[in-house]
Amino acid sequence: MELKFLGATGTVTGSKYLLTCETPSGGLKRILVDCGLFQGLKQLRLKNWAKLPIDPASVDFVVLTHAHIDHSGYLPLFVKNGFSGKVYCTEATLDLCEVLLPDSAHLQEEDAKYANKRGFSKHNPALPLYTQEDAMNALALLTAVHYEQEVNLGDGLTLKFSPNGHILGSSFVRISNHKTTIVFSGDIGRPHDILMKPPVRIKQADYLVLESTYGNRLHEHDDPRVKLAEVINKTVARKGIVLIPVFAVGRAQELLYYIHLLKVSGAIANDIPVYLNSPMAVDATAIFNHYRGEHRLTPEQSSALCHTAHMVNSIDESKRLNQANDPAIILSASGMASGGRVVHHLKAFVPNPKNTILFVGFQAAGTRGAAMLGGVESIKIHGEYVPIRADVELISNLSAHADYSEIIDWLGGFEAAPKKTFITHGEPVAADAMRLHIEEQLHWQVAVPDYLETVILD
Repeated sequence: MELKFLGATGTVTGSKYLLTCETPSGGLKRILVDCGLFQGLKQLRLKNWAKLPIDPASVDFVVLTHAHIDHSGYLPLFVKNGFSGKVYCTEATLDLCEVLLPDSAHLQEEDAKYANKRGFSKHNPALPLYTQEDAMNALALLTAVHYEQEVNLGDGLTLKFSPNGHILGSSFVRISNHKTTIVFSGDIGRPHDILMKPPVRIKQADYLVLESTYGNRLHEHDDPRVKLAEVINKTVARKGIVLIPVFAVGRAQELLYYIHLLKVSGAIANDIPVYLNSPMAVDATAIFNHYRGEHRLTPEQSSALCHTAHMVNSIDESKRLNQANDPAIILSASGMASGGRVVHHLKAFVPNPKNTILFVGFQAAGTRGAAMLGGVESIKIHGEYVPIRADVELISNLSAHADYSEIIDWLGGFEAAPKKTFITHGEPVAADAMRLHIEEQLHWQVAVPDYLETVILD
């Protein structure tokens, strides 16, 4: 086998790993594990527009660890540029991709349209990276696979998905030939998540590609409901609005459930209106309710989650929210404030000191979320700078990513050390810290690969 790192090196976005396998007949099989968009810093986002250093038509299969856009969002362009093979994923990942990929295309089309209307793009005309038609063409190639089902890819290659507890459908991916097994961690969930079941243990792999989003951090053990109630009550007392940028899949559902628990317990007023302003998150919440076997909630709890907020679908209703004066809680995508309806809400609400912008997840370098948490006085939205006068808060322990201690604990399930573990999907400091933790605590062979690096797996 040969492994080439096409993304998620030195960053938490753009996950793409090309695995090339020799066949018994002397031919080659090429498998792309994950097909994600780069996000955050401009130099990363520009890679989405650059020619990929491989020919999509030469790839036989794509395998998705899960549906998040940084793992699946490049797929429409990959198909547009020549890929025509099968895309393997779990059932829930397929259902979520049917929501996320067209929405990603729609947002890009809308952003290009808005840029052309306002004339703030450097390109004339501004164009979307891909269209909704491209997204639908990509979805036609998706093939759903059950967890723990071994898929025969031909020529002695097999594929298996195992639950990793990050979001619905998220998986560890195992690919094997007659002599070598490699496991891709995807994004690893947490063992005591309030919604998702814990990651399963993996016992054996010759090689491991391991995420490191929180490779240099430990999550706080405080109950996040305490900080959430504090922020909401403080903002409501000054008649402000709490705007929460959320990831439409996973974090939105978690916040809805926490808000439900706070209202039931009386920790916040029961009559505070709650809005979920993301059609994608609305659809993802319905899918969450469908896959009850993959999460911890009872049918009654799932139903309560779905009825906690008023679901906003229309653009007109979304625009009306920007005129809101009374206290309210608004959840809107995207989680790093990099696009979508939340950007329009930020423009409306950040200049007012009575409001609060509450971040509840990892903020990649170069995103508006990272800038705001870093203390900038203004943010650029639609070509103009908007002053930040609202409170900016963070709840850091709501992450759906395991921290380094939780990852070390999960690695303890291996019966023997892999020949080598490759640390990816982390900012440089986090990836190197994860490497050091594994080397010092487990004494494994570990490497942090560079972008476009190629290694031989014997």
